[in-house]
Amino acid sequence: MRKTWDDYFLGLCEKVAEMGTCGRKQAGAIIVNPNTREIVATGFNGSPRGQEHCTEKMLHICSGGCLNDENRCVRSIHAEHNAILQAKQDINGFTLYCTDEPCENCTKYMVQTGIKRVVFSRPYGNKYNQFFNYSLDWECTGE
Repeated sequence: MRKTWDDYFLGLCEKVAEMGTCGRKQAGAIIVNPNTREIVATGFNGSPRGQEHCTEKMLHICSGGCLNDENRCVRSIHAEHNAILQAKQDINGFTLYCTDEPCENCTKYMVQTGIKRVVFSRPYGNKYNQFFNYSLDWECTGE
């Protein structure tokens, strides 16, 4: 049986996540035009361009090179944010697929750029998203 488009794009997010360079979590995101089903941008967790990655272990700040604060790596740009930055066109009304529930900052970036729908596989339990995601079509496919 053929997969749904949501399952297809979420599966691609898992492949994109493999490029991530954060040792704490590998996440992937894809922005899709819902009218054409065209992928317009992808993103994964990683350090800013030209800077050391967590997986390089050159910075002995903590295990694996991550710079952790309250159980988050602050060295890496999140997959969702990277996808938004990579988009070279207006993404108003588009869908963002991602492996994990976005953090509250990425959620705010999505609202600000006009993303309409967010689909993710794994809930994160972010207590702040309720204050920002109410204008989005917010869908978790996992448990």
